[in-house]
Amino acid sequence: MSVFRRLIGRRKRSDEKKSIEDKTPSAASIEDTPPPTPEESPRDTRAETREFSPKPEGSIVASNAELRIDREQTLSLAKDAKIAKHSTAEIVPGKLLKRDDQGRVHIKIVFYGPSLSGKTTALRWLFANVRSLSKGRLVEIADELGRTTFFDFVPVTASERMVFDIFTVAGQRRHARSRISVLRDSDGLIFMADSRPEMMNENLASLEELRIALGTDRLANMPIVIALNKRDLPNALPVEYIVEMLDVEGHPIFPTIATQGKNLLRMFQRVLRDALVFKVGI
Repeated sequence: MSVFRRLIGRRKRSDEKKSIEDKTPSAASIEDTPPPTPEESPRDTRAETREFSPKPEGSIVASNAELRIDREQTLSLAKDAKIAKHSTAEIVPGKLLKRDDQGRVHIKIVFYGPSLSGKTTALRWLFANVRSLSKGRLVEIADELGRTTFFDFVPVTASERMVFDIFTVAGQRRHARSRISVLRDSDGLIFMADSRPEMMNENLASLEELRIALGTDRLANMPIVIALNKRDLPNALPVEYIVEMLDVEGHPIFPTIATQGKNLLRMFQRVLRDALVFKVGI
């Protein structure tokens, strides 16, 4: 009876040992096991978090894949509008000036940017509030919703010898031909971006179109200021974020509220001053 019990005891111990071995992973099985994913590893997750700054509030939809700007078509429209590289005479201050039949020098300033970003609103505010300049009649061509369909225009007389022709362009995609035509012979630009997150793609598309139409040469020489409009809205993106997204570091930046006139006069004075230096050299 005691022999039988010893045999049973040996078999039980053998089974327990085998069970432990089965549960212990071998070296081969450890090598075959894939490393934990970043989601499974707290250390990797912390490292990954340090690489990215916190996202601004609001739903941001912005990617190069969604710009939908036809480069070849834009170049063709620019060619039709006779937009070419700056000639040597154009970049020499005072060398090539546009004069009217009264001998006054004309300098052309263009508001550019996506639809409903505030270009016409800004022009109306300047027309109504800049009393130090003599202004002609404000011409607006808009649809039933108040959106510019070709361009807005107002001549601003700075002196007996100087006139600033201020234009805004139609921001809707379908008006690309007329919009690019207005760029011809421009001497200074105000790019007006919309600060709302849902408009970031439109900002990017409009700026990309501008860069293609004018070309690297004109962009490098022409005075350009950047207005980040609608800063009063609760979901307005941070200024630094928009500047980085649009890649406009180095340009004068003006956070604006066109409906209130905030920073519009400073922005306008800056582009007029830079355009005068660029074209006339004063």
